Amino acid sequence: MKQRWPAPERNKEPILSALRELLSERSEVLEVAAGSGQHAAHFARAQPGWRWLPTDPDPEHLASISAYVEDVALENLSRPVRLDVLNRPWDVASVDVVYCANMIHIAPWECGRALIEGSANILRPGGLLVLYGPYRIDGEHTSESNVSFDKSLRARDPAWGVRDLRAVDELAVEQGFEFVDRVAMPANNQLVSWRLAGGLE
Repeated sequence: MKQRWPAPERNKEPILSALRELLSERSEVLEVAAGSGQHAAHFARAQPGWRWLPTDPDPEHLASISAYVEDVALENLSRPVRLDVLNRPWDVASVDVVYCANMIHIAPWECGRALIEGSANILRPGGLLVLYGPYRIDGEHTSESNVSFDKSLRARDPAWGVRDLRAVDELAVEQGFEFVDRVAMPANNQLVSWRLAGGLE
């Protein structure tokens, strides 16, 4: 059953604009934790040169993504694949881009680590890792709303929480990534990108 979440509806256009600045017109993109499938359908429809492979570990999410895939019926939007970042190696082909929105703060830190390590293994040299969501910058929250959000996350699960971007960057550098850019987004979110060493920019 197709799900329609408010947040993806609000942020899909700002994220699309930022991705257009980062990605080549022709890119193979693996979306990790694709959720409802709203981003996948919107981005694939807007950019026919992007080949989009949505993945998620949750059966209900996969069903929703499949409904979006069937609804838009685009050649550049693949049927979803079940992928749990902790189960490595990932059973997917190499890609140009790994995109993940709003996952690492709603999951244990080990999942963020697995996301970055798994991405390093399947990205082609010079490929991009693009993460969207809230972050602490130099240890500080960027807004009072993010302070409250962080507290609510940790109340639900002590292993969750808004991550410090410096810690995420350190993990990425350990895996051979080089920081590319951080773009401030609406609702106190950030779009952060890294490039895997070894390719042409």
